[in-house]
Amino acid sequence: MKTLVILAHPNIEDSRVNQRWKQELLQYTNEITIHEIYKEYPNWSIDVLKEQKLLEAHNNIIFQFPLYWYSYPPLLKKWFDDVFTHEWAYGSKGDKLKGKKLGIAMSIGDKKENYLSTGSVTYTVDEVIAPFKASAVHVGATTSPYFAVFGASFQASDEDINQSAKDYIKYIFQYK
Repeated sequence: MKTLVILAHPNIEDSRVNQRWKQELLQYTNEITIHEIYKEYPNWSIDVLKEQKLLEAHNNIIFQFPLYWYSYPPLLKKWFDDVFTHEWAYGSKGDKLKGKKLGIAMSIGDKKENYLSTGSVTYTVDEVIAPFKASAVHVGATTSPYFAVFGASFQASDEDINQSAKDYIKYIFQYK
């Protein structure tokens, strides 16, 4: 079964990390389906049934995005709100995501040490992504540990980014 990567970057053409990750993913199209929601829905009108069928066809789902004000990019948040519907994703009959594996792959602009309780952010990445984990639990899915590259805004070298792309593929196949 293929892995579905929901790629949610508002401006991927200007992204060093997410663009490089996408290039790496494209080498594995037999095993990985890439779904770019900002390209698919430039007017933000999400085809809910299409998205639900896509999710139903995959058991391993990765959400790839830049950490955006300590959260998801806005279209990805809307995507969750629209697609994870009552009686489909949750509720007495909502079991379509039960048992599926959900993971996050994030580019994070800041330094890793700032995402400690003693760092300048004062929250860990696990604390920042708690709503994602809670949503996964609510719909009966399981979560994989997150994958991230830090310093994406200004510190990550091309070598770091290239290595992160290779590590990202390993992450996907490790938690499949």
